[in-house]
Amino acid sequence: MEDSSQQTSAHSVSALSSWRRYFPDGDVWVFGYGSLIWKPPPHYDRRLPGYIKGYVRRFWQASADHRGTPESNGRVVTVIERSFWETLSDPHQDVQPNSNESLVWGAAYHIPASHAEEVNAYLDHREINGYSVHYTPFHPYTPSTQGGEPDAPDPSNSSPSFLCMVYIGLPTNSQFLRNPTDRDPSSVAGVIAKSRGQSGENKEYLYLLEKALEGIGLGYADAHVTDLVRRVRALEGVREGRKSQSEIDVEKITIPEAEYREDEAMEEVDEHVERKA
Repeated sequence: MEDSSQQTSAHSVSALSSWRRYFPDGDVWVFGYGSLIWKPPPHYDRRLPGYIKGYVRRFWQASADHRGTPESNGRVVTVIERSFWETLSDPHQDVQPNSNESLVWGAAYHIPASHAEEVNAYLDHREINGYSVHYTPFHPYTPSTQGGEPDAPDPSNSSPSFLCMVYIGLPTNSQFLRNPTDRDPSSVAGVIAKSRGQSGENKEYLYLLEKALEGIGLGYADAHVTDLVRRVRALEGVREGRKSQSEIDVEKITIPEAEYREDEAMEEVDEHVERKA
């Protein structure tokens, strides 16, 4: 078993004090890279697609509640700081070895001050199984960042970044997959294919994540996610070009549309950045 000592860097700051320290005006921005993309927090009034830098998304968090049980844990995503991830054994490392792995795409939600306390309590309960609150810069994705490789936008064309709250399952939490064997893609896919929790089938979570990532403007999910989808579909006995019943059911679920309206959404972001400067 590998050493999973605390990952630390300037990218994130553990929430040892109240979130109000980071959002003194009372309104909050929350970044979602997993289920929050398709199942947003309540009371949000803005949803922006974008990314955080220096992280890798992996299905390396065990789920004993939403997508599994205490006796048979499922698998859900967390993000790992790239500098720490590079010290770990990752059987999926060759799936996408280039710099794309340093960006984790998702959606940021603006919660007005009138509902911030309520939403924070909701998220603390929803993400209770091994996740902790951290804060990291979020980079909004706008039409100006298109034109080249969408997962490697030109920083000079990007909109200003701003601080976001994010829930991360650190390698020190009890649900993190410390054993390299458990992190093998075949093992992860096998667990996902058979697991179920209080929120439904684990494979539904995987398929929804792929669909959600495809809908934020890139047109595709990251390689780790798509490879796991391929493996789970194979375990379901689904032939190429066909869809499983789980995928058909997922297609019926509506995922919130990403907002690209620079005249409204990005104007508010600019004002937010100016206030924090």
